[in-house]
Amino acid sequence: MTVHGERAVIPAARKADAAKALERFTDGYNTAYRKSDPAAAAEVETGALLAMEEPRVKAQRVNSPDGNPGFPPLELTDAQYTIPKQAGWPKFFVADTESNRNDFRWLLVFTRSRASDPWKVSYLSILSKDEVPAFRTDEDGWAEPVAAGSSSGLALAPGRLSSTYTGYLQTGRGGVFADGPATSGQRATRKKLLKTPQFWTDYRDQPAKPPQYAPVALRTEDGGALAFFAAHHAEQRTMAAGSRVGEVKDPTAKALMQGKPERALILSRVSESAARIPARGPVAVLNRLEGVTAARGK
Repeated sequence: MTVHGERAVIPAARKADAAKALERFTDGYNTAYRKSDPAAAAEVETGALLAMEEPRVKAQRVNSPDGNPGFPPLELTDAQYTIPKQAGWPKFFVADTESNRNDFRWLLVFTRSRASDPWKVSYLSILSKDEVPAFRTDEDGWAEPVAAGSSSGLALAPGRLSSTYTGYLQTGRGGVFADGPATSGQRATRKKLLKTPQFWTDYRDQPAKPPQYAPVALRTEDGGALAFFAAHHAEQRTMAAGSRVGEVKDPTAKALMQGKPERALILSRVSESAARIPARGPVAVLNRLEGVTAARGK
């Protein structure tokens, strides 16, 4: 009997295939950084993670054309797989792992758009053990996805996370998000840099849209959800008369730089975040990672 993944509600992956996907990702990630090879990153990453990691690897190639043979290999162990039952494409699952980089849990979202595609990681979030929620599963252990376009009883629909978050960063209005480093902390840091005696800073934030940056979410036991989403950010720092930008210290920005940063520096970034969405109450952004994707000087 043929099962049609575009219509039937079936597990997104078999656990054995999920384990192979994690192994393939780890090998590709290590190859990319060991050889300074952006193509190797693109083989195992997609979406927000690739948008962040590919420029870093390109920058490493500029700074270390022969690669980095001493790159300490990433090791991901103690993997626990949360695999939803889904109809249609794309499909996804989450690997909750232990890393040799720190004492936190690394949550990787694997996705693919059709059965012939390899699994690639679209989101990475680094959470403490206490922050990783218990996911709702059925009697066979399969998880429940939450549709992006419907709130499904949540305080905020997963598909509205990026637009609501970027709107909040721009205006501070909305009252949807709990205070934290990724929310009120981001706005407080920006406020300090808006205007100083040496420079002023303009910020622009835009939602990251599907299909490249499709959000995903899984129902948790408490009726809420854990969601992963991305956003675009741009920052222009303009120097006051008589001041110059000075040395650009970020190695990725420095390697990607177009033009000479004398009077102004413009940086584009992509962020990826994990958020707990309750049935009622504020949304908590648990982890936010961001990377420079372009740099320009004027």
